[in-house]
Amino acid sequence: MMKTFASLLFCLFLGLVGARGAEAAPGSPDRFKDAIAAFEAEDAKNPPVAGGVLFTGSSSIRRWATLAEDFPGVRTINRGFGGSFLSDCVHFFDRIVPAHRPRLVVLFAGSNDLNAGRSPEEVAGSFRAFCNKLHTALPDTKIIYLSVGLAPSRWKIADKMSLANALIAAHCAADPRRKFVDLNPHTLSGDGEPRPELYVADRLHLNADGYAIWRQHLAPHLAP
Repeated sequence: MMKTFASLLFCLFLGLVGARGAEAAPGSPDRFKDAIAAFEAEDAKNPPVAGGVLFTGSSSIRRWATLAEDFPGVRTINRGFGGSFLSDCVHFFDRIVPAHRPRLVVLFAGSNDLNAGRSPEEVAGSFRAFCNKLHTALPDTKIIYLSVGLAPSRWKIADKMSLANALIAAHCAADPRRKFVDLNPHTLSGDGEPRPELYVADRLHLNADGYAIWRQHLAPHLAP
């Protein structure tokens, strides 16, 4: 009886371990499986048309609700997924980008990586990996990297964000298909401090005035 009871407990323990293991681990790309599946379902319902501008990256892209109206005459596709790391954009590249055959990809990601403790060099490495995937799958497609934003809530890691931006800008400069667009000069005050009036209450995500600045300085780069 004792052996049977012990065996039962052991089996229950293995079941619990297995159930936990089946869940997405913290920081695992699997935490976005539902979001990516939703993108694929949308693409199946509305087959992608080549030649658009695909926006991808973290929540500042996902929350850009006025994307289409902000760039009239440009066919935009929003494939932002909130909370994502730049490394997640690399991981899901094949399921997000190639089907659309965009003429241009606009990428905003990296702040979450740095906030989670990854180094600027790791973030720059993820960007290089994303570019390698893009240039292999779609050699004629260009990419714009929007600078890691120096938001008020993450000002404590401003030095890390600035270094990541510098490393990524250098990589962009080496290939005409890549462009680094630095939006930080337009979201900082004359004293070099973040402008809190451009952010919602969390001091991380932009409000309508913040997105208006993004639109103004990005629009000239979206023309065919």
